[in-house]
Amino acid sequence: MLFSTKVKNFQRLQQIIKILLKYGFEDVVSTTSLNRFVPIDDWKRNNKPVLKYSRSERIRMVIEELGPTFIKFAQTLSNRPDILPQDLIEEFQKLQDNVAPFSEDEAMAIVEKETGMNLNDFVSFFDNKPLGAASIGQVHRARLKNGKDVVLKIQRPGAREQIHTDLRLLREFVRHTHQFFNRHGILNPDEIIETFEESIRNELDYTIEAKHLVQFRRANKENKNLHIPYAYLEFTTRKLLVMEYVSGCKVTDIRTITSWGLTPKTIAQKGVDIYLNQIFEQGFFHADPHPGNVLVRPDGTIILIDFGMIGRLSKEQRFGLANFLASMSRGDARGMALHLRRIARDSNIEDSKMLEQDLGEMVDRYYTHGNEDATMAEITTALQTIIYKHHLAVPGSIFLILRALAILEGIVNVLCPDLEVLPEIEPYAERLAKEQFSFKNLSSDFYYSFYQISSLIYNLPMEVRYILKKTRTGKLTINFEHKGLESYIQQKSESASNLNIVIIIAAFLVSSSIVMTAPIPYSQRNFLGMPLLSTLGYTMSLFMMIYLFFKPKKK
Repeated sequence: MLFSTKVKNFQRLQQIIKILLKYGFEDVVSTTSLNRFVPIDDWKRNNKPVLKYSRSERIRMVIEELGPTFIKFAQTLSNRPDILPQDLIEEFQKLQDNVAPFSEDEAMAIVEKETGMNLNDFVSFFDNKPLGAASIGQVHRARLKNGKDVVLKIQRPGAREQIHTDLRLLREFVRHTHQFFNRHGILNPDEIIETFEESIRNELDYTIEAKHLVQFRRANKENKNLHIPYAYLEFTTRKLLVMEYVSGCKVTDIRTITSWGLTPKTIAQKGVDIYLNQIFEQGFFHADPHPGNVLVRPDGTIILIDFGMIGRLSKEQRFGLANFLASMSRGDARGMALHLRRIARDSNIEDSKMLEQDLGEMVDRYYTHGNEDATMAEITTALQTIIYKHHLAVPGSIFLILRALAILEGIVNVLCPDLEVLPEIEPYAERLAKEQFSFKNLSSDFYYSFYQISSLIYNLPMEVRYILKKTRTGKLTINFEHKGLESYIQQKSESASNLNIVIIIAAFLVSSSIVMTAPIPYSQRNFLGMPLLSTLGYTMSLFMMIYLFFKPKKK
């Protein structure tokens, strides 16, 4: 079994390498240890038109041929402008997860296995034709025995095994090409793979999406303008999601919306309020608001579906984002730089003034000079470029917000071109920025700080007693680890070694000179009249001095 798995992995790895070579990425293979997996004949290729495409376009072509797991990986990276340049992000955003649906017999067999019931005992109706299909699963409409219309999201057969295999290959691929990524400015490819692996493993577990539905329904139960489908947790498993069937038109279907007597501008305003409330008030939000996931009912209620991708913001991140946007509305580049660094997990910026200058130029170009044609998408792209340029480790949720707002702006432009998203953000940002210094928030922070201090005071005597006991019994150990001192230690070690040789030379010279003054018989002297012991001592000193002079220095 182990041998069979290794053979399959090796064959898949060779397939990946052949596709890389096909699209002109010989340097990825030739400059890494991947070259030992390639037969010499596979290096040959004709001058095909594919070489006329840009490097970013050829990378996208490689991803398309590698299959669904790699497509999802690239789609995830398209939300990380802190890692990839803008031209590659634009190419990755073109990738579509289009796969053929699996058979109805396989779908029904999975439902029966997951529920432990015969299909006829579980549902009174099952639509053989899927509503949609993707690389991980597909969706069928059905009706439960109690008469409730539902949607069954069924995981594709073998999807879990295929994704796990491709994840192992991704890790292996990165291990062989680590130096290549470093040369191109991607310093943490292992961390990227781990983040993606966590994300796609969540998508393979439909119980997580069901919990998202429950959480969003609870948080928005008072909002009459928003409907979240109900999840049937009693039937949901890792491979089967059973949720309420909802109907409506796409949010961009203006003809249907107007035929229902609704105003597109009202729908657009509702959608903007729903998303901004999720981001700034609740701290978690639906992260994929493309038109297929946002529906409208005849009564004007907005429906959100597909909660496989959500974003979360901590309270500190929400305050930082709000202050950043509030500073941007005031044209305060210094404040923007301050709060952007506050949002970032790591902000070792070499030149803070340059960051302020870049942010100031962005605001002047798109915001403060009355540029009515500036869009949220343009501002987002400019901000992402600055983040990438200054190597700011900004949380992924921030990029999901920027992406969601840009998509939302596109929807709003279809419904009501006169409604601008950015001015709608300002009141939320200003209110949240002020809330940071409210009595409620400050008292909460004070209570938390007081609790930490009191815990420290309570535990301090016990910790001190423990240290004293270890000291008294001689069991206290201190571990010291030095870093960056290797060359200094080596230099000192070499100097000590040379000093020992010099001392030995001096000892030979002194002892040989003393022997020279002793009354030694002529028979024990050499042809120069020197005692044999002195001759030996001087000779040893000479050889040691020559060795010391020509001794190679360690680097």
